[in-house]
Amino acid sequence: MGDQQSIRPFLRKLEQEGALVRVGKPVDPAFELSAFLSAADAGPALLFEKVGTSALMIAGNLLNSRARIAAALGIEVGEIVPRIHKAIREPVAPLRVPTGDVQQLTVTDQPLSHLPVPRFFAREERHYITAGVILAKDPHSGKGNASFARFAIHDGRMAMVGIAPNHHLALFARRAAEAGRDLEIAVVLGAHPAIQLAACLYLGVGDDELECAGSLLGRPVEVVPAKTVDLLVPADAEIVLEGRIDARQPIEEGFVSEYHGMYEHYGPGYRATFSALTRRGDAIFQVIEPGYHREHILLGALPIAASLLSAVAAVVANVQDVAVTEAGAGRTDVVIQIAEPRPGQARRAMFAAFAAVSLVKRVTVVDADIDPWDPVAVDWARLHRMKLERDLLLVPHAGTDRSEAMEDGGLVTKAGFDATAKKGDRVEGIDRALPPVDLTAAAKRWFTENLPADKRTWLKS
Repeated sequence: MGDQQSIRPFLRKLEQEGALVRVGKPVDPAFELSAFLSAADAGPALLFEKVGTSALMIAGNLLNSRARIAAALGIEVGEIVPRIHKAIREPVAPLRVPTGDVQQLTVTDQPLSHLPVPRFFAREERHYITAGVILAKDPHSGKGNASFARFAIHDGRMAMVGIAPNHHLALFARRAAEAGRDLEIAVVLGAHPAIQLAACLYLGVGDDELECAGSLLGRPVEVVPAKTVDLLVPADAEIVLEGRIDARQPIEEGFVSEYHGMYEHYGPGYRATFSALTRRGDAIFQVIEPGYHREHILLGALPIAASLLSAVAAVVANVQDVAVTEAGAGRTDVVIQIAEPRPGQARRAMFAAFAAVSLVKRVTVVDADIDPWDPVAVDWARLHRMKLERDLLLVPHAGTDRSEAMEDGGLVTKAGFDATAKKGDRVEGIDRALPPVDLTAAAKRWFTENLPADKRTWLKS
């Protein structure tokens, strides 16, 4: 037993580095907590010590930058996507252990009423659990699955779960309903960031995200049997809610915020009923500020980028990196970096990305000298290496998800930008006007050696 696979070691690390702020004042879970998280969107992690009448603290804004996510995984920023990509290819099965701190306390009476669940935005009618990793098994194969979805609280036992129809959890819920039964679930809060990132991956049906989490951790995810459902849950998490989804029982949701920062109205979701809550004695309730906020964006962007890297590499072997931009809310806008692209490869990469993740609406392909995570550099390539009449691809009436802001009947026009340099476009060549490389490197070394770190944040590596 311990806390190594919970959020606690990361919270301690952030506090030691001055990157966590404790909010000691009483905070109302209805809107006020959300206001704090939104105001600190690009800033420190927050630990709320007094939320409503609850004895539980709330943590949020933990993974709101690529640097934070890299730190949580113990790697460099540039290693994040390759590391997740490797985890997809080299999964590590969970390890069953006899006991876990996540089961220090068990509550079966109105379990949802024991949590300080926030209400985030004005037009949303309910309080929402937003940071729950949902574990379930495919009723057909018994294979495991981990994913995220929101839960709108209705009372102490019942919630509405909002799942896009094409997601695996929705598929499993429908399969269970077709067999005349509910789908057992466990909602995990406060697990290690690697487990949270893995739950955002776009994998095939039958691929278990917990196995990818084990690879990211560098050791198996330790799991224990749940108390009231036939599932194994992370032993070191903060909180686990055990329950069932009934796809035969629709519940209207009303307006809900979406990743693009606006509201959607999807109609009914599925009913979720909870039979138990298990937790640590001093559990920390984790939240993710939804909508167009950085943690929500990046938890989608980096796993999607790794999934797309796998998909594109299958058809374009010289792909180097894939970025999913903040402008596209970590879902819809993709930049693919290819080393020495051959004719036709840019379009192959575009179609691979469109096919792999239906949310993707715009794909830009760049050369290896363009950092795909630098939006200014990518725009420079679009403006200075493209001939629009030749290099712009439009795909009208392409399928997309219901969450796409401009979808019409499940369709949207998608666009591809081939922003790679082409031979013959410029008689002057494409060499960048820059000082000699060795002198530039020496200048950077001088700055590094003579300026403190906080005085050279502008210095590019």
